[in-house]
Amino acid sequence: MALTKVITGVTDLNQDDSTNGLKFPTGSVFAGTPEEGMIRNDQSQSSETSSSTMQFYNGTAWKNFVNKLPIPPLVVNFLVVAGGGGGGVDRGGGGGAGGLRTSYGTTSGGGNSSESSQTLAKATTYTITVGSGGTSNGYNATVTNGSDSVFNNITSLGGGGGGGGYRNGNLGGSGGAGGTSSSPANGTTNQGFAGGITGGTFCGGGGGAAGNGVAGVSSNPGDGGVGLEVNIVGGTGNYYAGGGGGGASTGSYSLGGNGGGGGGCTNNNSCTATSGTANTGGGGGGNGGGGYGSGGSGGSGVVILRYPSEYTITAGGSLTSSTITDGTDKVTTFTAGSDTITFSV
Repeated sequence: MALTKVITGVTDLNQDDSTNGLKFPTGSVFAGTPEEGMIRNDQSQSSETSSSTMQFYNGTAWKNFVNKLPIPPLVVNFLVVAGGGGGGVDRGGGGGAGGLRTSYGTTSGGGNSSESSQTLAKATTYTITVGSGGTSNGYNATVTNGSDSVFNNITSLGGGGGGGGYRNGNLGGSGGAGGTSSSPANGTTNQGFAGGITGGTFCGGGGGAAGNGVAGVSSNPGDGGVGLEVNIVGGTGNYYAGGGGGGASTGSYSLGGNGGGGGGCTNNNSCTATSGTANTGGGGGGNGGGGYGSGGSGGSGVVILRYPSEYTITAGGSLTSSTITDGTDKVTTFTAGSDTITFSV
């Protein structure tokens, strides 16, 4: 029987005066006659972030090894904004902005620190719901809150409707302001601020994600509370969840908070306030007419997810969405509907 020996020259390639047992050619063109099973480093090609490509000879031709970067974990940053509340009617308070929760940046709604991003799994279903804005249903009718928005286990509450006549503002993600001589409502912790105080028939603005609604005074209604800048889609100046301005019988029209809040109107007979901007969660403006006209509706909410570009989202047919690439991430914006999503590579 033959005896096979493994000699030191093979096992120790660094030993002095030894014959190397492994050779690894490197260059642009292979010099010599290749043998089946040989490997080499081809410097005339690149693979992923490498400036060269490993090859092996299969007996007929040189074939490339595929150099693939590892797939990063599925870490998802989110912005979840609920629908804004409707504005009050008959010298009504501004509607509160939809609740805002985010993991992107340093600050979330209500002046709190941003939340933790979520580490998710491929091929698992997650729920997305985009909340609609609240309505302003006319004189002596109940103004509705906005609807909640949801991503997985993150829920932002709809903005509180503004009070009309002598009704208080509604609780919500951000609070609605009260009507004539009535009280504003608080916002929800980690989501938004309170509505502004009403001074007689000069109503306050609805609360925003980044500040309270402005109080009404004896000459003008209050502006809506300011929204929060969250640049999860890239760039700067992306504001969400501004409160609606208050209404009054006289004085200047009020302004909605930056971030989609609708402006309030002032007229003792009839006027129509401005609605919140779609997909910002802005509150509707309050109406100033004495039993006439209407308040503004709340703006619909939005759900935005930012995740590594190696992944792809598949969304259920009831969702409306769009996706862009920003650097090494994808950003998917959901603007309407309720359904499930999955991630894949």
